[in-house]
Amino acid sequence: MEQIRWGIIGCGDVTEVKSGPAFNKISNSSLVAVMRRDGVKAADYAARHGVPKWYDDADDLINDPDVNAIYIATPPLQHEIYTLKALAAGKPVYVEKPMAINAAAAERMREASAAYGVKLSIAHYRRAQPMFLKIKELIETGAIGKARFAQLQMLQPPQSDLIADSESNWRLDPAISGGGLFHDLAPHQLDLMIYFFGPPLSSSGRALNQQGLNQADDLVVGHVVFNNGVVFNGTWCFSVNPLSKTDRCEIVGEHGKISFQIFGSKVVLEREEGLSEFVFDPILHVEQPMIEQVCCYFLDERENPCSSEEAILTMRVIDRFTKP
Repeated sequence: MEQIRWGIIGCGDVTEVKSGPAFNKISNSSLVAVMRRDGVKAADYAARHGVPKWYDDADDLINDPDVNAIYIATPPLQHEIYTLKALAAGKPVYVEKPMAINAAAAERMREASAAYGVKLSIAHYRRAQPMFLKIKELIETGAIGKARFAQLQMLQPPQSDLIADSESNWRLDPAISGGGLFHDLAPHQLDLMIYFFGPPLSSSGRALNQQGLNQADDLVVGHVVFNNGVVFNGTWCFSVNPLSKTDRCEIVGEHGKISFQIFGSKVVLEREEGLSEFVFDPILHVEQPMIEQVCCYFLDERENPCSSEEAILTMRVIDRFTKP
């Protein structure tokens, strides 16, 4: 493969700015086809974004000889089936987070990738952004000494502006999303903890539906102990008053603390000798740095920026936090 010719399955709202345009802004990469079950909307997306082809059937896109790589941006329920079909067709896959509706489905995707010998990469795209690379650097260079523990609070009202728009409330249908709003936002945060600290040794948690307005849990608490001894505690609540909105993560070490917002642009380093701030410019297409790395991986120019094995670790933690 010398030129990656992408096809998108699920060209909905999440692909309008966050990811879709990036495929045409990277060397040796172009977006040649999109698919959406509503053909009128697929055609409209293709016209607005200058995409040569559109489909209303995923099989047609997967089997298009002009498409040699697939980006899957559907709700999580469909991630597994489309990934399996694309891998069976010999086409590498970049699939949105969460990797699947649960860890068992994610395992089947990993097994298929290995069986077919076709590449699979997961869109935990914050790994590739400069802000989180800086945090990883601060941890690994001992800026706070040995990390001791991390604590996170994500408190949002039911209508959070952090949640991508969609035509239906599928994120609140556990049969489609795997859970509630936690399953949409927490994969970013939990993957970053694994990216920073390595594989979890153990994890446990509890999920509650306190409002009872739908079938989805709106409060999740979780605890992780990593193999390196770092302990993580997190609280996610999606039923608070807007005045109580919070996005805060702190990593505390023996010589200081790193504070940041997962959905922010500033990192604060506190040590005895003083305080340092690192401010990062917004990224127009937030997935572009990750898509660039995935392209390099598909072209055999680098290692996988987020493997299925790594993403499955996140899926297992999510399941342990939320499943009985």
